[in-house]
Amino acid sequence: MPGATSVLLGRDLFFDPILSGNKNISCATCHSPQAAGADAVALTLGEGAVGIGTARKSGPLPAARIARHTPTLFNLGAREFKTLMHDGRVAADASTRFGFRLPDGQRLERPVTSALAAQALMPMVAPDEMAGQPGSNPVADAVAADRIMGLDGAWDLLARRINDIPAYRQRFDWLIGADEPVHITHIAQVLADFVTYEFRATDSPFDAFLRGDDSALGNDALRGMSLFYGKANCVACHSGAFQTDHDFHAIGVPQIGPGKGHGPAMADHGRAAITGNDTDMYRFRTSSLRNVALSAPYGHSGAYATLDSMIRHHLDPMTSLAEYMGEAVLFPGTDAPDMGAMEDFDEVLNIASAIDIPSTQLSERDIAALIIFLNSLTDPVSQTGRLGAPDTLPSGLPLDQGPTPPS
Repeated sequence: MPGATSVLLGRDLFFDPILSGNKNISCATCHSPQAAGADAVALTLGEGAVGIGTARKSGPLPAARIARHTPTLFNLGAREFKTLMHDGRVAADASTRFGFRLPDGQRLERPVTSALAAQALMPMVAPDEMAGQPGSNPVADAVAADRIMGLDGAWDLLARRINDIPAYRQRFDWLIGADEPVHITHIAQVLADFVTYEFRATDSPFDAFLRGDDSALGNDALRGMSLFYGKANCVACHSGAFQTDHDFHAIGVPQIGPGKGHGPAMADHGRAAITGNDTDMYRFRTSSLRNVALSAPYGHSGAYATLDSMIRHHLDPMTSLAEYMGEAVLFPGTDAPDMGAMEDFDEVLNIASAIDIPSTQLSERDIAALIIFLNSLTDPVSQTGRLGAPDTLPSGLPLDQGPTPPS
């Protein structure tokens, strides 16, 4: 586990808008410990908006519309998580310098210890997420000019901000020495150390059962577990300690929102946009199911608002896709159209043709038992977080407190 100094420093930076171009959004704005490491909506408004979760709305600056559902952060610091993001664009790769592959123009400049630390670099230079739009601040201008790396690049500008704040500089002195300038990878590493500590979810009733406590799961949960690893065959993709195979699958989740610009009708081609392989069309990374009962909505687009509806989609994905009417909380505070892909017959047909999971028949009683089992994967500490937010920030900027914890 990371040391206390690094974790507490990472906590402050995680909640501090100082890491965004316009100093108006933090990591915690979209990844709140009080909302299961995410933001409780299908798709959120990014840089330029104000507020948290379902209360988020357009602010003084034009609010960016985020194309994919905010993934939760639970257990991403575990060693087995070597591929991150819905499309896997951050991954361990021994053939690359420092062992982790990032998108072009965002290569690691120094070593980091995990895929999570490498991934932490990316939102800070994403215009819609934290950097901002060209003309609004020097970081955004550097990103727009493809100057992310190197001297006076976007990462360097952000690192110098932190270096110039005495309270942050002193704490980095304890970690890297007083003579070493703060580098963006130092920031990414302490952010990852905080996330690893804060979002660890390994003490659920299911874990207690695995440790030998036969009373940890009731009869319905045990029946759901039997279905999960048996008849329902959820384990085909949701395997291992964290219920994920870390692979990519096309399961036909409805495409809602602005898409990623991969084609007509607000399309999102998923993994194929990274690999260039047609066989990866509409494939997305298998999510871990730890704390899944807390982390609604579901799917890469957040299309399904409940576990029940997401399970039913898995049972007959093609029919579910074809009949989707929209149930998600989309872009609070805006009435922008979000169903362009679902209104395009050819695009829906393309998504359906790529589905690679079989249909399965389960009874209503089976579905109810599965949901009870999935609830047994909840770590109680995860409902509020281990440390939570700091009282104040070294930058002096206001703190996003996050949504109200679930009842």
